[in-house]
Amino acid sequence: MESVSINLALQGGGAHGAFTWGVLDRLLDESWISFEGVSGTSAGAMNAVMLAEGWRRGGRDGAKQALASFWLSVASSDFSIRLPEHVEGAVARFWLHAMRYLSPYDVNLLDINPLEDLLIQQVDFEKLRQDSAFKLFIAATEVSTGKLKLFNEREIALPHLLASACLPNIHKAIEIEGAYYWDGGFSGNPAVFPLIYECIADDVLVVLLQSLQRDSLPVSAESITERVTELGFQSTFMREMRAVSNIRQYSSDSRWRQGWAERKVNGLRCHLLQSDASLEGLGQLSKYDNSKQFLISLMESGREACDHWLYTHQAKLGKRESCDLDALFS
Repeated sequence: MESVSINLALQGGGAHGAFTWGVLDRLLDESWISFEGVSGTSAGAMNAVMLAEGWRRGGRDGAKQALASFWLSVASSDFSIRLPEHVEGAVARFWLHAMRYLSPYDVNLLDINPLEDLLIQQVDFEKLRQDSAFKLFIAATEVSTGKLKLFNEREIALPHLLASACLPNIHKAIEIEGAYYWDGGFSGNPAVFPLIYECIADDVLVVLLQSLQRDSLPVSAESITERVTELGFQSTFMREMRAVSNIRQYSSDSRWRQGWAERKVNGLRCHLLQSDASLEGLGQLSKYDNSKQFLISLMESGREACDHWLYTHQAKLGKRESCDLDALFS
């Protein structure tokens, strides 16, 4: 295959991010595919940084090892949000419901976050800032304004990564230079525009952990709540992609004078890799499941999904889009 450089946009989704681990692991098998920029939110941000840090240490094999080391460490960590194995059914749902009414400022007084020690062990942030092989765009949400904040590879540090995955009902807001931040999923999940405007490569592969369409109507209180949460975390991505589609449509009119920004959008070759059946039937609670068996099963599903995607679309990389943006987002 002819060599091609692509950009990656990695969606967040808690433990479901292990699916993206599998996708990246499979992509790293293909020596003809290289990466320029990686945008990540929450779990997607973890995957982005592990990809970059591992590559810095040992190229493709190093990236594979770093991703595996991170997720297996997540599986062996004593996360405060992990449920005991015997807690199932109605009790588990009650636990998830109760989280909405408990503040980390009341119940997590010491602000214990197992991710903090894990990331300190896994990432040399100082060296990564000096020698990242990729452009990084790590998303967080400024609490006071609701604005999307993107941290790049030249400034990335532990607080930035913790901010990107800071769920406000579990952890206290992360303070960075006098501003407070929550999970990036509230404002960009994932953010695609920096990959369009700040990268040279025109191919952007978006890895989604949440399907763009649900076939069944939610009717139970639990399923309605889950769908409302999904819509909240996906709305900014949907609007951003619709804006891309609209710019293309309007700029195709000969009366529209195209500038640099319009040319970049029109030059975009977008590709979507959506989650497979392994994630479709999982509820909100599974995003907190860090059991080793579950994470490895998602990783294997991600590898299989990526393998199928490559078989179907790899010839389009560097040449044309593999999805219909107008049909999906307009």
